[in-house]
Amino acid sequence: MRPIKESVSRNFYSKLLLSIVLCTALTLTVSSTVLIVFFNRIVLNQVYQSDLNNLTQTSREVLNMTESAQSLTFQIYRNINVTKLLFYSDPNIYDTIGAMGELSNYLNSMPYIESIYVYNPKSSNVYIASNSGQNGLLTKNELTDKAILSLINNYKQYKPFTPIPRTYKTGDANNAKKSVYTYLCYDAIGAKGSVNSAIIVNISADWINKDIGNRKTNNAGQSFIIDNRGVLLGGEEQELQPGISESILQPVLETDDAGFRIAKVGGVKSFISYTGPDSLEWRYIRVTPYQLITKNVSTILWTTIWIAGGIIVAGLFLSWFLSRKLYVPFGHMANRMNMLESEKRNNLYTIRQQFLRSLVLGTEAINMKSLRSKMAEWGVSIDFQKRYRLILLRIDGFREFSEEKGSDLRVFKYAMMNIGSEIAMQAYSVETVELEGDRVLLIVGESSDVEFDNDGYLNSLLLQIRQAVLEHLKIGISLSYSPVQDQVLQLHTAFKQTNEASDHRFFAGHGAIIRAKDFELVRVENYVFPVDKEKKLVDFMMAGRMEEANAVCRNIMSETSAFPLRVAQSTVSRLTITINSVIHAFLKNRLIESDAGKDLTIPPIEHFETIWELEKLFDKMFDEIHEKLDSKRSMKYEDLIRRINDIIEKNYADPNLSLNGIAGEMDISPSYLGRVYKQVTMHALLDVINRVRIEKSAEMLQSTDKPIAEIADKTGFTNPSYYYRMFKRHFGLTPTDYRKSIGDKK
Repeated sequence: MRPIKESVSRNFYSKLLLSIVLCTALTLTVSSTVLIVFFNRIVLNQVYQSDLNNLTQTSREVLNMTESAQSLTFQIYRNINVTKLLFYSDPNIYDTIGAMGELSNYLNSMPYIESIYVYNPKSSNVYIASNSGQNGLLTKNELTDKAILSLINNYKQYKPFTPIPRTYKTGDANNAKKSVYTYLCYDAIGAKGSVNSAIIVNISADWINKDIGNRKTNNAGQSFIIDNRGVLLGGEEQELQPGISESILQPVLETDDAGFRIAKVGGVKSFISYTGPDSLEWRYIRVTPYQLITKNVSTILWTTIWIAGGIIVAGLFLSWFLSRKLYVPFGHMANRMNMLESEKRNNLYTIRQQFLRSLVLGTEAINMKSLRSKMAEWGVSIDFQKRYRLILLRIDGFREFSEEKGSDLRVFKYAMMNIGSEIAMQAYSVETVELEGDRVLLIVGESSDVEFDNDGYLNSLLLQIRQAVLEHLKIGISLSYSPVQDQVLQLHTAFKQTNEASDHRFFAGHGAIIRAKDFELVRVENYVFPVDKEKKLVDFMMAGRMEEANAVCRNIMSETSAFPLRVAQSTVSRLTITINSVIHAFLKNRLIESDAGKDLTIPPIEHFETIWELEKLFDKMFDEIHEKLDSKRSMKYEDLIRRINDIIEKNYADPNLSLNGIAGEMDISPSYLGRVYKQVTMHALLDVINRVRIEKSAEMLQSTDKPIAEIADKTGFTNPSYYYRMFKRHFGLTPTDYRKSIGDKK
């Protein structure tokens, strides 16, 4: 009978192992196939997002270049020298030289500009500043770029300030061609619909088409543009082959939204990503061979197939081999597994933790009869029919601590629970509960050894717990505890009260011991935001008094300490909006630079454990605003003083030169101008005007023999006696004596 039993056993284990191997291989194959399908979708979405980001960036660069071209043409239109070329049919040679110099300066200062044309239909000439090819003053017949004249004559066919892609001959010795994007800016239209004047800015296509055409990139794809006329553009060739153009244009133009699709382009299966129309009505397209994108996924697929095949082959051999060696009864193995499962289910600590956690969080239905039965079965030492308290321990600096400890975080929380229970067991019965995040809960029950209402003794125990956790675990903790309770129905309410009180660590600081009874907070709806203080905040900021503004912010936040923490959160949100509105006002009035105009973002209140962290953020924020205001104000004042001094130096001989006259010329309030000039230079403006006039008259007394009255008149003094008095006050001599002293020295 023995051989039969061995044969039956080997046959049984052979079938068992073979079934396991086949199931494993099948599971691996099916799951891998499903995962590969999802991986393929994820890869396509990632490529689409990457393409969309790159294409959107290209669109932004084109828009920025368009804004630069528009700004440049406006500057050229405002240039006095160039204006003479635009509106005079035959400007003089000096004006022409000056204007061409200005155009060359614009051209040299902006390397992406290929050329600038100034066109005046009343003139037979076209004025060109160019990096290559024709340059200078040319007649319309000499102009090799004849297409620009046609563009001007047919300006209605083009949307204003939309880049016009084109190619023109430079007219140099090599007769080379230049690919550019032309921006046309024309003056008011005449009665016959013709252009009165025009400035044409040609920007090199190489600057705009940085990623357009057949250039090699990381994923060997190609990028294209569909302009506002519906023409597909790319690379040096503006209009592509009809076959490629139709395969790309047709699916993209069917929708106005960004997206992607898979289609054949030039006979190759490709992944096509495209953006929606931008403000120029241009769209950007990226075409990548599909095989390149899914190459790694295909490799995974074939690797999975080979692994599954290897498992089947190896499994067949192992099934045959192990079936000859395994003789352990299956029933014994099954019984052992049942015992292990039973031990796991009967793990009292885990079950007790789950039970207490559900009671505390209010998810356990309370039936007194079943509750007593469960507590007795699972060894819960707290009698909720007697008096008890809740003590909540929270880790200080939890965000940094959890990042540092990682997977060991739970071990540290168990250590905290052990330390807390060992110290509290000196006077109470104790149960510990692990909660989510930075929290650990101690439930302490009444014993006959200590007066349970004695908060002083409880505080001494909490100090011991805090000190022991710091010494042994190097962890700072804050603690909060509930009032005395005597019913299990009050457990969840007591926990909510204690947990809400612990949030006031935000105001009390790290290491605080908080009695929940002291924080019976005012209802949220009773809070009224101090609008008057908000107005003071705005006034202080607008006046540049950032220290006072910071103090108001701190005061507003401190007033929320008597309310639930969500009141502080809403207050922070409103302060953020208020401060941002002031920053926008600074930007609008050019009191700070535009690169400082990003919206201020204050993280949610949960990001801060203490109000000190929030106040530190306020300090940094207001210091930065103050620095930017001071920097801008200093630059503004220096430029103002320079302009005033230039006006005085230029117009000192004008007897009407005065504070009011200078203020009117600069479009500034006279009182403001005089005050700023005195603050910066420490001299009154009228004194400076007189000093310049006196010094200029002294130079004329030295270098000429003109009468003193004439010199006084030429330097802006209409009253000779006043001139004599001012001159003597400045040099200590009358003009006559001064001239004599100069003659004696000679």
